[in-house]
Amino acid sequence: MRAQTSQPVHEILATRRSPRSLNESSEIAPADLLAILEAARWAPSAMNGQPWRFIVGVRGDATFNKILEALAPTNALWAKNASALVLTLGESTKADGQINPDYKYDCGLAVAQMVFETHHRGFIAHQMSGFNKESATKLFEVTANLTPVVVVAIGKQDVPEKLEGQLYDREIAERVRKPLSEIVIKGLPS
Repeated sequence: MRAQTSQPVHEILATRRSPRSLNESSEIAPADLLAILEAARWAPSAMNGQPWRFIVGVRGDATFNKILEALAPTNALWAKNASALVLTLGESTKADGQINPDYKYDCGLAVAQMVFETHHRGFIAHQMSGFNKESATKLFEVTANLTPVVVVAIGKQDVPEKLEGQLYDREIAERVRKPLSEIVIKGLPS
């Protein structure tokens, strides 16, 4: 379902969704997964700090299962069918020990590029903040300077009917956004 944009935008942006119905038999080739991570690597970064780090699990391996274990139960219900799960972490401190106030912003840019490349390659990406950050930190013995930010499920979309209740309703819901006039506080071109 294509977004009803007020202005023409790139087709990937207009058609991108974050579905939950994933094909449990779909696999992702290592070359595709590497390219998705490479896209994230080349994201813009404040002072070129590149504070993002990734823990990548492919369905069936121990890393995937650990990431799945940290997910909120509702997310784990459908994310178990993903081809890959990527736990994104951010360096909350700089190399000199100072607090990095921008690390989440930079991680968001890296994940955005990851999502774009994922969709470009015919997969979908669904980003989740619904996971236990403390659990993820313990499961992967994450160092103190790294903070879990988001988990991204990557896979092939399947039919909405695989889902039930609210998950199904959200899967078939129209894609909507606030109008530009509501989010541009000042300076909206006419």
